[in-house]
Formats: sequence, structure tokens, C-alpha cells
Amino acid sequence: MALNDKSRNEAVLKAITANRLRDGEVIFLAPGPGLGWVERLDDAALFEDAAAADTALAAAKAQAEGEQFAVDVYAFDLRVVDGQRVPVKTRERIRALGPTVRIDLGKQAAA
Repeated sequence: MALNDKSRNEAVLKAITANRLRDGEVIFLAPGPGLGWVERLDDAALFEDAAAADTALAAAKAQAEGEQFAVDVYAFDLRVVDGQRVPVKTRERIRALGPTVRIDLGKQAAA
């Protein structure tokens, strides 16, 4: 979904993503206490506050390294546009939806 002029005025939020080592699946930090992970961006924790996002990111990195559960843990920017979570950068849009060559594959096929 392309961002329109109206959405540029909406707040930029943060989410945290990684790749699960077991199968390479893109995962997102889940909301709530503890450090759970989910496979869909729609289910991910969102952070309005940069300090809270940084704290959660540090904890997620420590867990991923300690448990050898995931790699490439990082935070990224997104906006909520018309009720949809839309990553700001194309890389995260692709990671959230799946392959770009066939829309019948990946997470986009399930929607």
C-alpha cells in the first residue's frame, strides 16, 4: 500500500523483527510481558516511544543471542494507514508479506 499525503502526517511507530534460525521465517516481537514472537506484522508489538523501543530491542537481541533462537534482530519504522500496518521502507514491506514474484505465496496469500 503506498503512503499518501494524509499518512505522512501520522505518527511513525516502531516494531522489532528478526529471522528465526530454525526455519528462516520472518518474526516480530509480540506485545505483552515477556519476549514472545509472532509471524505476522498485524500481531506485533508497536512502540510509540523511542526509548521503549530501544529497551525492547536490547532485550530481544539478548534473548535471541542467548537462546540462539533468531538472527538479525532490529527495529524498523511503520505507520498505521487506514487501519493497516504499513512499513515505511520497502524491505520491511517485503519481509512482512512474502515473495514479490507471486502473491499466492507467503503471508500475503493467507490474507
